Amino acid sequence: EVQLVESGGGLVQAGGSLRLSCAASGFTFDDYAIGWFRQAPGKEREGVSCARSSDGSTYYADSVKGRFTISTDSVKNMVYLYMNSLKPEDTAVYYCAAGQGSGYGCTHRVSGYDHWAQGTQVTVSS
Repeated sequence: EVQLVESGGGLVQAGGSLRLSCAASGFTFDDYAIGWFRQAPGKEREGVSCARSSDGSTYYADSVKGRFTISTDSVKNMVYLYMNSLKPEDTAVYYCAAGQGSGYGCTHRVSGYDHWAQGTQVTVSS
């Protein structure tokens, strides 16, 4: 059974940092792309970043480029999202997700992922 378990959300002041973690199990880690998404109240879920460890591909939304870094550990089956210089507009529920896709690269689209974690709240105060 595919399982994704997130941790690391919380409350932080603007300009601060957080690290989100996603523990994956039940599938061959290198066969999947892992994405980070977020959803703010009243807004659609949006892709923030993604990576595929087998080919080293990554993606970042323009809104987080230079501030967020995705990292995968295929030995521990872990994915991390390092978030720096956080802004109030980063406030949202963050989700990690896994999807096989085409087998190469990763997508920022929700439709590209079959398995989702429970979500973790990130709140950035001004």
